[in-house]
Amino acid sequence: MKWIGALCIILATTWSGFEASRLLRERTKQLRQLKMALQALEAEIMYGHTPLIDASLRLSQQLSKPLSWLFESFAQKLQKGTMNARQAWEESLHEIWKMTALKEGELEIMKQFGETLGQYDHEIQQNYIRLTMVHLEREEGDAIEKQQRYEKMMKSLGVLTGILIVLLLM
Repeated sequence: MKWIGALCIILATTWSGFEASRLLRERTKQLRQLKMALQALEAEIMYGHTPLIDASLRLSQQLSKPLSWLFESFAQKLQKGTMNARQAWEESLHEIWKMTALKEGELEIMKQFGETLGQYDHEIQQNYIRLTMVHLEREEGDAIEKQQRYEKMMKSLGVLTGILIVLLLM
């Protein structure tokens, strides 16, 4: 009976260590996707002269979840016509952000991006998109560094914590 309990403890802590390392991987992946989404949005706006609603819907179909939900929610809020682009973007961010692996720094960058969304002509909007991508690249560099530094440690720490707990309880 003790061995079953010990095994359960080790499995639970190992799982939590692997989950923590998965979140580090997901953050870098989602930052890359967000940058690609902004590049696609820039192309849609600048070269396709696509309305923001249509561009957002297309992006939601191209991205994986949870970022696809962000653009889908944004497009739906714009289609209702009850709020402007800034308000729709901010509400969509607040709804979807907790489902992502992204941090507060990225949230602030995306909020600032939303402040400019749909308010300027194509060239100024393009400049704001590029500025946002520069900020996201900085965050991505930080995320990659943290992933390289802590991913393996999180996995090992989960296993070792389980073993320590089992040893202390025996």
